[in-house]
Amino acid sequence: MSRIIKSGLIQVGCRLDGSASCHEHRNAMLEAHIPWIEKAGKMGVQILSLQEVFNGPYFCPSQDPKWYGLAEAVPHGPTTQLMCEYAKKYNMVIVVPVYEEEMPGVYYNTAAVIDADGKYLGKYRKNHIPQVAGFWEKFFFKPGNLGYPVFKTAYAQVGVYICYDRHFPEGARALGLNGAEIVFNPSATVAGLSRSLWELEQPAHAAANGYFVGAINRVGKESPWNIGEFYGSSYFANPMGKIVKQASAKEDELLVADLNLDEIREVRNLWQFYRDRRPETYSPLTQA
Repeated sequence: MSRIIKSGLIQVGCRLDGSASCHEHRNAMLEAHIPWIEKAGKMGVQILSLQEVFNGPYFCPSQDPKWYGLAEAVPHGPTTQLMCEYAKKYNMVIVVPVYEEEMPGVYYNTAAVIDADGKYLGKYRKNHIPQVAGFWEKFFFKPGNLGYPVFKTAYAQVGVYICYDRHFPEGARALGLNGAEIVFNPSATVAGLSRSLWELEQPAHAAANGYFVGAINRVGKESPWNIGEFYGSSYFANPMGKIVKQASAKEDELLVADLNLDEIREVRNLWQFYRDRRPETYSPLTQA
């Protein structure tokens, strides 16, 4: 019997401008997302992922310490706890990307993974942190320190890779070696060079590693930063690297696809990339 998993991605535009408080942003984005989360649950979605720092704006075009106020504990913060309730209500695994405060002054770009019974399984912290024009992330986030965990959920082995991480194939391979069947990449990316890479890199990771990828992006413009337009276009790619379903470029949307996990074995038996790896020759990759 085929292992077909109904998976979902939610892309949503920011509701308020940068003058609103962190509390107002969190409430507005939760209010915007909950109807989509409810819809996913009622459709029978088994694994759902939200976008990068889903409960706020993408504030990294600034270097304003105001946004430290958006950070919260994981898993004991209010957003993760609320999502645990929805996961349990709908028997749905949820990937929950938030701004994490480990302790005052120590912050991470994090995604919590919640199992279908509402129990928190663990978290991934974004490992690769950009510091380029419009994306001053090192002001807000420490590099992740939890490696590349894969979470055994009720339905599949789930990995997470966040936004800028996708430019680095090493972590994508590590997730495959750690057993990932589906890797979710919550993102906040605007038109420009990354637009062409958006539909290139992550399908390539899917093909090189023989797993599914769910890529999630925001939509619309966010003021006052106006660094460009978040172009949505969230999608699923299969283990052959083919985009099998894609969302619109401009609209809030829940994208749902049935993913046949049996395709992973079929593809890996055809393309023996894991068998033919030569890790003993790769030591230069780990030298500074």
